[in-house]
Amino acid sequence: MELLEAIRTRRTTNGAFKPDRVSLEHQHLLVEAAGRAPSHFNSQPWRFILIDDPQIRGRVGEIGGATMTQLIDEGKFFSRYKKYFRFDAEEMERRRDGILIDQLPLPLRPFVKQIFSDTALTIMRSLGVPKLLGQDNRKLVENSPLMLAALLAKDEYIPGELSGMYCLLSLGMAIENVWLTCGSLGMGIQFVSTPMEIPSAWLELKTLLCVPEELELMAIYRLGYLPDEKKRPRIDWTSNQRKRLSQLVFRNTCATSEQDPTPSSEQEE
Repeated sequence: MELLEAIRTRRTTNGAFKPDRVSLEHQHLLVEAAGRAPSHFNSQPWRFILIDDPQIRGRVGEIGGATMTQLIDEGKFFSRYKKYFRFDAEEMERRRDGILIDQLPLPLRPFVKQIFSDTALTIMRSLGVPKLLGQDNRKLVENSPLMLAALLAKDEYIPGELSGMYCLLSLGMAIENVWLTCGSLGMGIQFVSTPMEIPSAWLELKTLLCVPEELELMAIYRLGYLPDEKKRPRIDWTSNQRKRLSQLVFRNTCATSEQDPTPSSEQEE
């Protein structure tokens, strides 16, 4: 796959993967790609855990599902991330960021504009939506044939110091390498985010994965081969839009925005 094509077609997988085991060769390719990322003084501060044990995956799924249920039921999920939610194509086209919620359970669709209100939350609770979403999340996570935990060495990752920032930059680049490699292997990947939002759940994951004191657990991802037919979750979104040059690029100084190219000038290039 050409590099630019891989970058342009990079996606997050919200749905299920094939049940097939990820080959050992592909698992090792993913971490090799991660290890090729740049790091300060070639410190390579990252460490990774490849998780394919069904019992461990099942427990991560349980924690992911429970935390999703809790965050939705308490209203924290929507209140925390409401600035990223878009509910119509016109708004998405204008802003070109965030996520466009284009699939909701039928009973919730009339309340799409009020999804952040107490009324909508009450309705969701009465319909059992938090529990349903938690169950969906648990199944997605535990049925993923592979998980990848990303960690940083604490002798390099020191929050508040420059080395801490350098480590975060390096880990971000390492994970992007993994993401792009997934695309070339016919695989998908998604961040298992909700446990991180509840400290007790994140601590439970650290214990489950036997993370030693000298390492910091930073993130967990679920991975697998993409199915031929993709089934969308109950609540789903699209996020393919990207900001125009004039919305995110300046020329020489921040006083001048970059001009968007015209179709003719792009063709000439």
